[in-house]
Amino acid sequence: MQREERRFRSGGEECAAWLFVPDGLDEPAPCVVLGSGFSCVRDQRLDVLAERFAAAGFVALAFDYRYFGDSGGEPRALVSAARQRQDWRAAIAYARALEQVDTRRVALWGFSLGGGHVQALARADREVAAAICVCPLVDGVRTLLHVGGPAHLARLFAAGARDGLRALRRAEPHRIRAAGPPGSGAVLARPSALAEFGAVSPPGSTWRNEACARAALAPPYLLLERKARRIRCPILFCIADGDEINPPALGIEASRNAPAGELRRYPGGHFGPLHEPVFEPAVADQLDFLDRHLRG
Repeated sequence: MQREERRFRSGGEECAAWLFVPDGLDEPAPCVVLGSGFSCVRDQRLDVLAERFAAAGFVALAFDYRYFGDSGGEPRALVSAARQRQDWRAAIAYARALEQVDTRRVALWGFSLGGGHVQALARADREVAAAICVCPLVDGVRTLLHVGGPAHLARLFAAGARDGLRALRRAEPHRIRAAGPPGSGAVLARPSALAEFGAVSPPGSTWRNEACARAALAPPYLLLERKARRIRCPILFCIADGDEINPPALGIEASRNAPAGELRRYPGGHFGPLHEPVFEPAVADQLDFLDRHLRG
């Protein structure tokens, strides 16, 4: 397969992407656009997944959000659901314009917060052919309560207010840790959170353990499990039963409410489907889903 560094414009900045093209491609092929989760970057296993999809005959485009990784934008580590959806739409438009891609067969793949974006985009863009959500965010407030309860939510809101005031003064952002142990002030304050991020980060990763605290003032998405009724394309929910970040029950409910929803469940925690021993069965399920709905 071929792997190429690509860049596309979004909101006046450039997003960095890797394009994976299957060997021997002689006609436009189905494509999968991949985006990751909260504070995550493309080198945290998106490249490994994209390689597997390309080896199976799918074009794959894996990208970094603005303000993260190799993409442009200031301030760094700014998490904005609205801007990330804009990045997704730019990535989808870029993929659809590629000569290697069949514009009628473009699927979306999102992990965690990226899975929340995928659900929103699948509702709004009726040309999306299929979608995959891995350990997806379904409700931002209930995710933060699941992580650390009301006290955690209150601490994050206070940090967010401090950063919001700094933004009004155009001062340097107040950044907090993206992942850390309980009591650390991190957004994802769980005992194993930092180790899990490390487990999916290769040497030299562009991931940084930080986020502008203002993200806590507007936790992204509410009640996506109910809104899933308006998703018309086939959508696969890959849920980890021990997910300590996004409540698995919400993802399961969303899969049941989506008219063409499918559900696969796995043991382990939030990052389990990205590495062994869950990675292989999860990828097999995803490839089967893509085969049925993009080539069936």
